[in-house]
Amino acid sequence: MYIIGIESSCDDTSISIVEDGKKIISLITISQNEAHKIFQGVVPEIASREHLKTIHIATEKALDAANINIDDIDAIAVTAFPGLIGSLVIGLNFAKGLAYRYNKPLIPINHIMAHFYSSFFENEISFPFVGLLISGGHTALMKFNSFNDYTLIGKTIDDSCGEAFDKIAKNFNLGYPGGPIIDKLSQDGDTYSYDFPLALADIKKYGLNFSFSGLKTAVIHFRKKYKTDKNKEEKLEDILASFQLLVAKTLLYKAKIAIEKTNIKRIVITGGSAANSLIRRTFLELQKEGIEVYFPSTKLCSDNGAMVAGLGYHLFKNYNFNLDLFLQLDAKSRLPEMKRNELIS
Repeated sequence: MYIIGIESSCDDTSISIVEDGKKIISLITISQNEAHKIFQGVVPEIASREHLKTIHIATEKALDAANINIDDIDAIAVTAFPGLIGSLVIGLNFAKGLAYRYNKPLIPINHIMAHFYSSFFENEISFPFVGLLISGGHTALMKFNSFNDYTLIGKTIDDSCGEAFDKIAKNFNLGYPGGPIIDKLSQDGDTYSYDFPLALADIKKYGLNFSFSGLKTAVIHFRKKYKTDKNKEEKLEDILASFQLLVAKTLLYKAKIAIEKTNIKRIVITGGSAANSLIRRTFLELQKEGIEVYFPSTKLCSDNGAMVAGLGYHLFKNYNFNLDLFLQLDAKSRLPEMKRNELIS
């Protein structure tokens, strides 16, 4: 069974053909980094226009690379929520047009759930598991009994993990996106040069929720105050390495509490920041404690059409998708449970 996945929730246009939910036949992603680089962040209006220009090109390339035509596709899966509303509308309406023209089932996909499916392509993962999403838009801890039975147990109340990386990179004029740049520069830094405030001090106040705003602000505005060696020359790589270490420690600390509370010794980490080399190494240490740790391959950490098609296959097998009903579907920019500034107790 062939499913085409259409992903346009933010700033990458990505189309993929996936066979039986496991085999990625083709994956075409057209990045918008150049369009947003001058602003060092995603501009929603520009993102929408870029999707409009490239979505049909990416689709044709994905079909050509898979050596199949649209008639061979069994269903169309498309990200419908959450994301930038303009970007979502482009992808969703394009998918609706394809579904209507070729009379194909249309499968609306939750972007967050799709990220977790990314780890299933190269791993055999059993339910239940604890899920940690770390991306530019979200930081969340979840308990999964299945892809249709999950509970949000922790979320960001301000800056997400990836957002903190991007904002610090912007402050130091390093470029966009900030995550890969900081990860690379940190390789030459001393992770213990700066004792920035760790969010763990607020663990009783925030529980399993995340707050990276204070750490981000400390890195940007109060660098010298937190030097461990006042006589040591200030070095950008040291600042970034120290920041990155504290992010990894914060994520690990919260994740371990979630594992203890749920008594589930299995965790899946996904999202753009899951490609960070230090975060990956830090979490893999949990394997020594008998905890199963799963990451997607680095190429599947960021937004991609394969995760949309893969989850689409899983849902298509278990549910009926009435074309007329889903042609009326609207995009949603946010999920109610992911609303910021509200703590999960």
